[in-house]
Amino acid sequence: MKAIVKWLLGAATLAGVVGCATLLAPGSNPYFDAAKRHHTASGFRNNYPHATDQNFWKWQYERLMANVPAAPPPGGWASVLPGVTPEAEFLRQNRGERTLTWLGHATVLLQTSGVNVITDPMFSDRASPVSFAGPKRQVPLALRVDELPVIDVVFISHNHYDHLDADTVRAFSARFPGAVYVVPLGFKAWLSSHGVPATQVRELDWWDRVNVRGLDFTLVPAQHWSKRTLTDTNQMLWGGVAIEDRARGGTPVPWRFLYTGDTGYSQDFRDIGARFAGGFDWLAVPIGAYEPRWIMKAQHVNPDESVQIMKDVGARQALAVHWGTFVLTDEPLDQPPKDLAIALQRHGVPAAQFHVFKNGETRRL
Repeated sequence: MKAIVKWLLGAATLAGVVGCATLLAPGSNPYFDAAKRHHTASGFRNNYPHATDQNFWKWQYERLMANVPAAPPPGGWASVLPGVTPEAEFLRQNRGERTLTWLGHATVLLQTSGVNVITDPMFSDRASPVSFAGPKRQVPLALRVDELPVIDVVFISHNHYDHLDADTVRAFSARFPGAVYVVPLGFKAWLSSHGVPATQVRELDWWDRVNVRGLDFTLVPAQHWSKRTLTDTNQMLWGGVAIEDRARGGTPVPWRFLYTGDTGYSQDFRDIGARFAGGFDWLAVPIGAYEPRWIMKAQHVNPDESVQIMKDVGARQALAVHWGTFVLTDEPLDQPPKDLAIALQRHGVPAAQFHVFKNGETRRL
């Protein structure tokens, strides 16, 4: 009986993180523009909706019957997902070299032209609305918030708990009061309620562009959805970000970085590739949280689709993210890089172009 109660509690909590969008949000969309197909009167939708089964409770029942996800190895997942000692002092002092650092899950630190940009900062122990249940961090934090360099720009892709974390945002607003938050539509009120001044928030619709600290940020579409409570489904927009560094870029195309955010595979990535002629120098794309496909395909790519995205957007190098940190779906936590290696061979993409960093690893670009 205790096991059943524990499962129900965990499933209910997980529903707020990666559950299906089956509830319709009430109310009106203050950003509604009838000329934009991803706008609805009550919120937002995908450009290319996927018709897939999104029955969350069916998935949970199947997990229970099949005894998945798999138990961690005897030494815990951290024993097979080793990290490195971060170059914390270098990162704090660096304002000259272009670097990329993976800080676990979807948190990436980009340093370029003296600007420190972080994506989907998540520094809490659980990806959950509560501290006692929900997906728990399986590997140690690479860096604490107080060990980070001064953050100039924060990008948040969507409002799920493994990407938008209340404790992390409060810690950031206290430690980095000058940081600018580049976010999709609908985030300003939530951020303001968690200590971020409204004047520091730049809300964008898909394809909107803003210049912050000399870098151009464009919100690009993704195949996903949003939800934090039972009544706010798709009322906050989601998306990825294209960052262009014109000060130290190439000629005539600037240096470019693309972070997709959480996404299923769709035509959106061919659209992004067409918009950004010349492609991207680096891409950060998810490779994890993809099983079972019958429910995850609409919202999370698998490694094969991640490689296809790399090709669609014309990325010369890619970084694997959204894996190896939280157990969110059914594949073992160390499976995504193995499936990625198979996908790279199938697509004819050299393994040296698609990078799987260790937790906390920094690369000079």
